Amino acid sequence: MDRYGYPACPCRLASGIAAEDRDIVCPCDYRDPDLADYGACYCALYVSQAVLEGRRNLESIPERRPAPESRHLYTEAEPDPLPERTLAYPVWRCRVCGYLCARETPPEACPICKAKKDRFERFM
Repeated sequence: MDRYGYPACPCRLASGIAAEDRDIVCPCDYRDPDLADYGACYCALYVSQAVLEGRRNLESIPERRPAPESRHLYTEAEPDPLPERTLAYPVWRCRVCGYLCARETPPEACPICKAKKDRFERFM
């Protein structure tokens, strides 16, 4: 947090450019699939209940983050246009905890997990 101004994953090399590192702001986008597949995230900061209780052993976790040469496509790609809806407001989803809200813009911070506004994506 002190180095770049955002809490980048401690096990990955951050670029110092928040827009490029949005996927590795802790808890990163890869945490949940790593927990499901391996019982822990890449850093082992988050572990599953089975690992915590000793019912599952930790194992090596492969890197899920795209290579730097293909990562720019991930950060610069335009999102697919959403189909027209008849909702009064767009729906925003917190990419950290899944919280949904319907309003003109995402909240400044998620009321559930306290993730900042830039961790929200347009859901509907």
